[in-house]
Amino acid sequence: MAKTILEVRGLTTKYITRFHEDVYAVDHVSLKIEEGKSLGIAGESGCGKSTLALSLMGYYFPPLHYISGDILIDGHNISGLDPDQVRKNVLGTEIAYIPQAAMNALNPTIRIHSFIEDVILAHDPKRDRKDIREMAKARFSELGLPLDALNKHAVELSGGMKQRVVIAISTILSPKVLIADEPSSALDVTSQKMVIKMLRDMMERGMIKAMIFITHELPLLYNVTDDIMVMYAGQIVERGSAKQMVFDPIHPYSRGLMKSILVPEEGTRGVKLTAIPGTPPNLKKPPLGCRFAERCPYATVQCRYNAMPTIEFDGNRAYRCGHSVEHLREVYRNEQ
Repeated sequence: MAKTILEVRGLTTKYITRFHEDVYAVDHVSLKIEEGKSLGIAGESGCGKSTLALSLMGYYFPPLHYISGDILIDGHNISGLDPDQVRKNVLGTEIAYIPQAAMNALNPTIRIHSFIEDVILAHDPKRDRKDIREMAKARFSELGLPLDALNKHAVELSGGMKQRVVIAISTILSPKVLIADEPSSALDVTSQKMVIKMLRDMMERGMIKAMIFITHELPLLYNVTDDIMVMYAGQIVERGSAKQMVFDPIHPYSRGLMKSILVPEEGTRGVKLTAIPGTPPNLKKPPLGCRFAERCPYATVQCRYNAMPTIEFDGNRAYRCGHSVEHLREVYRNEQ
């Protein structure tokens, strides 16, 4: 049986606005990732993907606040740790995060090798700088990055190269879990392929043991991750294998996402794209029932006013909907 590297149990975090309003951007999220596996997280802007990524590191800055839940990395619970402990013993070694637009995080006045030195010395102040330089050269060689990039400033690198350098810096200490938040969104197609190949190589070589890849594009996840989880309004609404989620989504929201984008593997001729009507709910005052009900074409009165649906399971598939899988499949068949 594969070893679980990351396990999250009922994680809930919220933002507190300047008007002292609570916004539960991550609401009782649970998930598991096994060693050697990757999980994709998809959903619209504002659904909670990036907040979940920040929350998983166990390092919180206002206005984001931890409320409840457990985050276990290789069996060790990091939730509730002192911020100094998290920064010294968790970030970079247990879990690493590549934020959106990470290529813009590089200080243009500092050479790349200095960034690497800062990362390593923050965890091991007694480390010799010469050893760090050799370590950086070895890692850049393993990842197919030019060694002369170590002596360059960020402004001397292309966008794709900067993104790959950021990934190399973030993973220099071989963290067990890597969270990549839209790592290819600002790149051209060629650079996207290079970044994705680099992440795959790191998984195959064991530089990282598990990966979370966040994006708006479900079809992209099909080529990158083993499983896909769809979030809506701070909650998980469906999770399954990448193939299931792209070609056979169950939840109406997952299905709506897939109908709003092209899937090259299915062919694009004659395909009509349809947008999901409406907007996500205001999480300051979330609806009583299903949070997708106001936008769902299959919603009933019960969906809107009954208790919020819980996670149900259909084999290895998890979904949150008041309708049964059988009912949804029958409805989808009748639409064809």
